[in-house]
Amino acid sequence: MSRNVGTVEQVVRILIGVVLVGLGLSHILSGTLAIVGYVVGAIALVTGFVRYCPAWAIFGVNTCTTNQSR
Repeated sequence: MSRNVGTVEQVVRILIGVVLVGLGLSHILSGTLAIVGYVVGAIALVTGFVRYCPAWAIFGVNTCTTNQSR
């Protein structure tokens, strides 16, 4: 599995994930919106940490520079 998420995108994904999960945990988001926030936040965190996004692979997008991809 090669990397397809660049450094800047990785930071943005992790920040978005932390914010969305934090909003759910602090009860700013509630009900269905909180569940959606948890799911989207978790996906953003996982794809940010592993630096691989299956959706980007399907569409052929690669934001990683050539020396960063494995």
